[in-house]
Amino acid sequence: MNNTREVDVVVIGAGQAGLAGAYHLRRTGFEPERDFVVLDHAPAPGGAWQFRWPSLTYGKVHGMHALPGMELTDADPARPSAEVIAEYFAAYERAFDLRVRRPVEVKAVREGEGGRLLVETSDGTWSTRALINATGTWDRPFWPRYPGQETFRGRQLHTAQYPGPEEFAGLRVVVVGGGASGTQHLMELAPYAAATTWVTRRPPVFREGPFTEDVGRAAVALVEERVRQGLPPRSVVSVTGLPLNDAIRQAIADGVLDRQPMFDRITPDGVDWDDGRHVDADVILWATGFRAAIDHLAPLKLRGPGGGIRLEGTRVVADPRIHLVGYGPSASTIGANRAGRAAVRDIRRLLAGEPVAV
Repeated sequence: MNNTREVDVVVIGAGQAGLAGAYHLRRTGFEPERDFVVLDHAPAPGGAWQFRWPSLTYGKVHGMHALPGMELTDADPARPSAEVIAEYFAAYERAFDLRVRRPVEVKAVREGEGGRLLVETSDGTWSTRALINATGTWDRPFWPRYPGQETFRGRQLHTAQYPGPEEFAGLRVVVVGGGASGTQHLMELAPYAAATTWVTRRPPVFREGPFTEDVGRAAVALVEERVRQGLPPRSVVSVTGLPLNDAIRQAIADGVLDRQPMFDRITPDGVDWDDGRHVDADVILWATGFRAAIDHLAPLKLRGPGGGIRLEGTRVVADPRIHLVGYGPSASTIGANRAGRAAVRDIRRLLAGEPVAV
C-alpha cells in the first residue's frame, strides 16, 4: 500500500524564511495541503526564537524584520523575545491559514520517480515537484575541539543551551566567541559571575556609525559570493562587525569586554595558553555559532568540491527543484523575507515549464 502523498511544493521549516516562502506560495495561488505543505519539527510556532534564553528580551533583539504582509506592532521590549516572536508567528500562521504540520521530523530527501523528490518524515513520505528548505542553523550548534576538552571537570555548554545569567552566580566563566551572542552573554553574566574571561580566535571588529542599507547590502554581497562559489557560508555578522553602542562602550570601559586570544588547551580546572598563562574556570560557554542544518539533504549529494552548496540566488545550481532560504546571504530576517519571495518566483516558473532566470 502506497502512503506517499503528492504536492507541488514542500516547505521544510516554519521560521522566518519558511513562513515567508509559504506566504508567497499562498499569495500566488497555491493552496495549503492541496498544492503545498509546510513541515516543522518544532513543538509550537516561533521557529528557533522559541528556544532562546528568557533574558534575551525583545528590546535586545536587533534587526528583527516583520514577516511579509503583517507587521509586528506594540511589542513590549521588556518581554522575552521567545514569547513575543512565538506569539507573532502563531498569529501569522492563523492569519494566512498556512496550516503548518508539527512536530514533523524530516529524516531525508531523496530522488523519486518522474522527476519528483521524496521527503521522508516522521509523519510519512511526501512526493514533491519542488522543495523550499528553510531549516536554519539552530539545530546544529558548532562546538570547536581543543586539546584537553574531555578532561575539564566543570560545565561546558553552547549558546543553544544557555539558560540565562542567574545560573552562573558565583562561578568563573570563560566565554568563547566574538559574535553578538558572546558579547551579550558577557554583559549579562558580569553582575552574577565571580569572574568572566572573554576569548576569541580573531580580534573582534566593532562597527562605528549606523548600520545603513548600503552597509547591509555590502555585507550580504560578500556572503553571497561565497555560496555562488560553492563555499560554506559565513554568517552575515562575521562580515558586518559588532555595533559599537552605549552598552558595548560601557562594557569595554568596565573591563567586561576585555578580549584575550584563544587559549591553546583546556585543563581539568581551566584553560592554558602556551605563554604560561592559566585561567581557572568552572564553566566554559561556547558562543561559537551554528552551521546550516541540512543533513537531511545529504542523499541528493548537493555539496560541491568547495564543501558548500553552490547557489544562484536561492536556487541550488546542481538541482533547480531545490531552494535554500534562510541560508548564507538570506540568513538575516530581512534576507529571509526576500529569499522566500525569490524562491517562489523561481518555483512557479519551474512548475510552469518556463526557463528559470539565471
